[in-house]
Amino acid sequence: MGPIHRRSFLKVAGLATCSALAGGCCGGMMSKIAKSSNPNFLFILIDDLNKAWVSPYGNTDVKMPHLDRLAAQGLKFNNFYSMPQCTPTRTTLLTGQYPFHHGWVNHWDVPRWGTGHFDEKHNMTFARTLRQAGYKTAVAGKWQINDFRREPDAMTKHGFDDYCMWTGYEAQNPPSSERYWNPYIHTNSGSKTCKDKFGADVFTDFLINFMKENKNQPMAMYFPMALTHGPNTTTPTEKDIKTSRDKFKAMIRYTDLCLGRLVEAIENLGIRRNTIIIWTTDNGASDGMSVDVDGHKVMGGKAKLTENGTCQPFIVSCPGLVPQGIETDALSDLTDIYPTFAELAGLAMPKGITIDGVSLAKVFKGEDQAGPRKWILSMGGGAGRIGPSGRVQNWEKYANRVIRDKRYKLFIENGIASRLHDLQQDRWEENNLIGSTQTEHIAAKKRLQGYLDTMPKTDANPKYDSLPAKPWDKKASDFPATRRRK
Repeated sequence: MGPIHRRSFLKVAGLATCSALAGGCCGGMMSKIAKSSNPNFLFILIDDLNKAWVSPYGNTDVKMPHLDRLAAQGLKFNNFYSMPQCTPTRTTLLTGQYPFHHGWVNHWDVPRWGTGHFDEKHNMTFARTLRQAGYKTAVAGKWQINDFRREPDAMTKHGFDDYCMWTGYEAQNPPSSERYWNPYIHTNSGSKTCKDKFGADVFTDFLINFMKENKNQPMAMYFPMALTHGPNTTTPTEKDIKTSRDKFKAMIRYTDLCLGRLVEAIENLGIRRNTIIIWTTDNGASDGMSVDVDGHKVMGGKAKLTENGTCQPFIVSCPGLVPQGIETDALSDLTDIYPTFAELAGLAMPKGITIDGVSLAKVFKGEDQAGPRKWILSMGGGAGRIGPSGRVQNWEKYANRVIRDKRYKLFIENGIASRLHDLQQDRWEENNLIGSTQTEHIAAKKRLQGYLDTMPKTDANPKYDSLPAKPWDKKASDFPATRRRK
């Protein structure tokens, strides 16, 4: 099956649409070839950590001095949305499309469950666009949407010149379960255990070396950390801790140490003023890692559509471009990253597919305080399944989702509007206004529902060309007839 072509689904609600080829070629070079003066990008994505645990957002239990400094030297977003779980978040970030377009609505652990994969023939990524425009590109950390045994060159196909990846747990390959101590790492030389190493150090060292080798040309680096996902572990700086909670805190502190090393390297290379550093998380923490906030017990939120699962920390810093010490309430979500990178790099988007996000370049530069968006969206989560056709398939034709503006948030559950919350008055989403007769509440529900009504009525399933079968591939018979919900 060849490249796909999609039409824009929205022309309203603050979203702009642009295009890119999903197939093997990009329709020629971008409209501008990247020069050494173009900004570098370092996008850091922490795994399983919600805002309540992050010190620039008020946590006092875990010190994160390097992130505090990054926030003081940049822009802190208060209303940034991810998807509620790993696979939907990562594919949305890479493609600039919501799950109802790219199809990865549910979580799917490709190395462990097999069958499907993130296929470059059907998905363009920001890395491919930047590389084809002259950027040197690199990725280190967690991927988990391709199986490197089947596709050893997957990272190159998705746009990365160099890579250093935890493989994800590969079914029937026990060493691959290790992402922290003695991590199982895939590079362009193949996959192997890095004995007596700590995964976060391997990834950080790789990125620092990449920067040293490519400092004289524009660089785009993606660092999806394995930290702080379970199993909770000790770290090189805190080896004697015992409890799971203390290990989790140590893991958070180690994400900060890695950030500090990267920023120091960028400063030492003399490229700090031209390097845009973005720090965020993929979804909430596991519910076992609750934390007290203003006397309220905030659960981890992973796989949930409440704010603790979807509204993430998002910090942007570049002293030569981004205003320092500023907070913004501008609405933004993961679909915006792709078009933002393109605009900041001075590129026209390539043609062929719809991009659901809008550029935040003016927000980053302090030129637009309100932001271009009227709403943000999060949807999906929970493990997927194999359908009767033998392919990865979403559980529902229209997954649960939430849509919100700067004040109101609407839940759609089982296809109907089920909850409405005033986030200014109801921070913890405890007071459901869906049945309210107040004019303002009725108007808010109608407005948010109106945005949803412009979107597809049925979610796409994942799009990929099937690969040769393997013994670990999941089958339809491995899944119950109906989805089990918590």
